[in-house]
Amino acid sequence: MITGGVKGGEPRWRTALLAVPRTLRDDLWTAAADPLPRLSRPRLLARLPHAVIGVLAYATGVLTADFLIHSYRLVPGLALLLALCQSAALLAAMFRPIPAWWMSTAAMVGAAVAARSDLPWETDFPWTEPGILAQAATAFLLALRVRPRVAAEALGINVLAGLGCLMFLGRGQHENLTQAASLLIIATVLGAALRGRRVARTQLVAQEELTAEERARRTLLEERNRIARELHDVVAHHMSVISIQAQVAPHLVTDPTDELKENLAGIRANAVDALTELRRVLGVLRSEDPSAEGVRHAPQPTLGRLDELIANVTAAGLTVTTETTGEPHALSPGAELSAFRIVQEALSNAMRHAPGAAVQVQLGYGPDGLTLRITNTAPDGPAPPSPGSGHGLLGMRERTAMLGGELAAGRTPDGGYEVTALLPAPARTPADAGEDTP
Repeated sequence: MITGGVKGGEPRWRTALLAVPRTLRDDLWTAAADPLPRLSRPRLLARLPHAVIGVLAYATGVLTADFLIHSYRLVPGLALLLALCQSAALLAAMFRPIPAWWMSTAAMVGAAVAARSDLPWETDFPWTEPGILAQAATAFLLALRVRPRVAAEALGINVLAGLGCLMFLGRGQHENLTQAASLLIIATVLGAALRGRRVARTQLVAQEELTAEERARRTLLEERNRIARELHDVVAHHMSVISIQAQVAPHLVTDPTDELKENLAGIRANAVDALTELRRVLGVLRSEDPSAEGVRHAPQPTLGRLDELIANVTAAGLTVTTETTGEPHALSPGAELSAFRIVQEALSNAMRHAPGAAVQVQLGYGPDGLTLRITNTAPDGPAPPSPGSGHGLLGMRERTAMLGGELAAGRTPDGGYEVTALLPAPARTPADAGEDTP
């Protein structure tokens, strides 16, 4: 059997018809707060719509009460109650538009039901003249905040409610329904149009912000590329020259000593290591993503390379002794890297500012942290000028603060210098170490 237009053995029109009550309930049966948007500028007029609506609510309330008493012949108490509901609905529409719309519609229907049955034929029914204005304003405020579909559903219910009053109460003129429907349609369309304009403007502002962020990101990337080019042109060139000269120097001396060869080999090795680190930094600067391929996989130095670091500075003429207390254990990658860099910077400072001094590096492992203590004795003589220095201590403090630790640095009573860093670094279990492995 052919079942065109049938979904799941049930006609589509019937499925759509059955979904109408649920859709109306989801759209119109809510009391969610939705304050009226304030004017962006000028600031002195930001609350002007609220003042205008307040005046309109008062005027329509007074006129509605007078109309209900003299035209619909209601008792004053009931007339005032219905007029108050109409005015309150207009005020509430500034904050909770859907409940306010329900209140306005109920006030209109209540007034029509309570009206006397012997009204003159020319009497406006079921909408009073001020009632049409109040309900149109409520519909406008509703359409200004909700989706067009919800505003259209509310408009349809308003028109059906008026038509029902005309049909079942058996009095009134169809001109009243036509006028009211026309005014409600105009108010709803105008509110929906203003809402669409506001939404489009909001989306435009958001798009402009994204564009500005993208422009700033591109500017930053261009600046990083420029810095990378300058580093490459200046630093990498000189480091390469140093490496080549250190390699060629033994061949320019007749019978070079083993000590000279060893020192020159150390110079070349340090230059090569510096070039490797420089390439890594240049890779980060030139990459749009700091964790770019080839950079995020580059191994970072850890305390496991501390002996290699000390061997390099010892070969450069610095006397270094090490001492380790506590049970050494694996630390987090950030703690390992920070500890290595702090020791490296402290040794570099000792070489620059304390020539001929003896340095002691102490590592104290505890259950909840690592203590680093790098101490050097007084220098043998005045230190040579060191241009460009002054950021070493700042870098050590930043690395320590990043881990939530503490760092103290200062001169010792014997004229030396001491750097002490406490890094919160609890011991890592094998399970923790396995988490870093993808």
